[in-house]
Order: sequence, then C-alpha cells, then structure tokens
Amino acid sequence: MLRSFLALTLAAMVIAPAARAQSNPQEALKPPTGAKVAIIEFADLECPMCAHENPVLKDASAKYHVPWIRHDFPLQNHRWSMLAAINARWFDEKSKKLGDDYRDAIFADQINILTPDDLRNFTEKFAKDHGVALPFVMDPQGKLAAEVKADYELGIRLGIHQTPTAWVVTDKHGVIHADEVKDFNKLYSMLDEAVAETRK
Repeated sequence: MLRSFLALTLAAMVIAPAARAQSNPQEALKPPTGAKVAIIEFADLECPMCAHENPVLKDASAKYHVPWIRHDFPLQNHRWSMLAAINARWFDEKSKKLGDDYRDAIFADQINILTPDDLRNFTEKFAKDHGVALPFVMDPQGKLAAEVKADYELGIRLGIHQTPTAWVVTDKHGVIHADEVKDFNKLYSMLDEAVAETRK
C-alpha cells in the first residue's frame, strides 16, 4: 500500500502542470493586505538549515505580531522534500494552522526522517495525533504539486539558490521595501528597524 501511495503521488508530481508564475516576481515581496511588515521565507522541509532557523522565524513572527509567509522551495537533490511540501499543503486545506503545525513538526523531527517511507510513517502518526484521516493518495489530481512547483519557479525567478532564503518586507505608505535576511541572528534587529520605519 505504501509503495502504491508513493508511486501515485510521484506520478501526480510528474504530470501536474505548474501554476502560472507571477508576471513580476518582485510582487511577491510585499506584506499581505492589512500588514505593514512581514517575513517572507522560501524553505525546503528536508533542509537542515531550514530546520535550524524555523524556531527563530516562528518566535520572531509571534513576538513582533507580523505575518510569516512560507513558500516551498524543495531542492531537487532531496529525497522527500517535494512529498513533504505536498503533504503540508494537504493539511493546509484542513486548516492553515494544521499545515503550519505539520511543517514545524517535520523540522523538529527532521533528523529521524531519512526516506520517503519514514516521511509516510511520520505523516500517518501526525494525522492520527491530530484526529485527521489520511486519503490513500494525498494529491491525485496533481493540484498541490502544481502549487509547490509554482512556489519553486517563483523562487527561481527571484534568484533563490539556497534555503532558507527570507526577507523582511515593509509597506510604508504604499512604498514597498524588501531586505534579505543574510544573517538570521540579526532578524530581530531587522524587524525592530522595519517596525520603527513604518511608524514614521
């Protein structure tokens, strides 16, 4: 059953058409409606550095009360990151919080997830613990895979070549500014500056 699940999911990933990318990728680097400051991140669920920085981003978003926009950028040399991204989007459809909880749980236990089989076992346990019944195939029509691919293509157009890549973005009276986070140890000071700037 597990092999069938993986085969069908991988098939859906191959045949799924990629969603149309934004005409101007820079349009993605702005706070969502109603926000003046936000964190925008492109991450790979199998990336050890993404796992390391995930608690930093989560805590910063909560402390500063700013949206944290998470995009998928599954690296092609990783064995299960694409499947994990599809799974996360399936949980998103149940609730955005559940999808984000799944991502956070993946990062917290990433060291123990070595293969697609490990990922499936992890996902089944996560679903059971949260009272959710998994389908036999997570993405039979390839819709979720197309969404992940669209994020990846957007990242390529933005010049991303590593994960995690993140920006602190601001909207000051309609003027959008995006500062890439080069050092995650400086994320809090960047947010301090961004919040102060938008209050002027």
